[in-house]
Amino acid sequence: MAKHRDELIPTRRSLLQRLKNLENSSGWQEFFDTYWQLVYGVARKAGLTDAEAQDVVQETMIAAAKNLPTFQYDPAIGSFKAWLLNMTRWRISDQVRKRGPFVPHQKPAGQTTRSTATTDAIPDPGSLVSEEAWEKEWQQARLRAAIDKVKRRLDPQKYQIFDFYVNKEWPAAKVADAFGVSVEQVYLAKHRITEMLKEEVQRFGKEIT
Repeated sequence: MAKHRDELIPTRRSLLQRLKNLENSSGWQEFFDTYWQLVYGVARKAGLTDAEAQDVVQETMIAAAKNLPTFQYDPAIGSFKAWLLNMTRWRISDQVRKRGPFVPHQKPAGQTTRSTATTDAIPDPGSLVSEEAWEKEWQQARLRAAIDKVKRRLDPQKYQIFDFYVNKEWPAAKVADAFGVSVEQVYLAKHRITEMLKEEVQRFGKEIT
């Protein structure tokens, strides 16, 4: 049973190993699906427009394709999480520079603006994305990855029952009536899928940090 579960849930570490082969299209698609929203989210929080944030995603993925085949995962030296943060910060900084000296950088919400256009024209990559913003988006990426994994293991109807009851906040009786199941089955689906999601989120965090 444990072996079967490992086959269904490839580790992030094994994914990085697969990415050493540039021709592994399924591995690169999984990498993109897992991390593009993370990169996009922090780019938007850094004050970029939708188009600029999409460019950051594209450039970060291109940079990853160039560097990940030789990336050595060793938590004692540096984490993958920190490596990806640095790659994203530099691409965000590049987008700000492309605006030119006459287009000031749009500060993220909550930050005060200054009149020093010269310094804004040469942004410090580390100042564009805070550790807190990255951590928040990283946690959301973990949850999305967990949801994707769990959905693949479930009968579609079971996840729909969970989704309508937990995410759409339908009353249990209404969900039961809509799907032709008992209220007890709705409660059971919530419990089981919640536990599966918790397990996947923990697994993601333990495998790559």
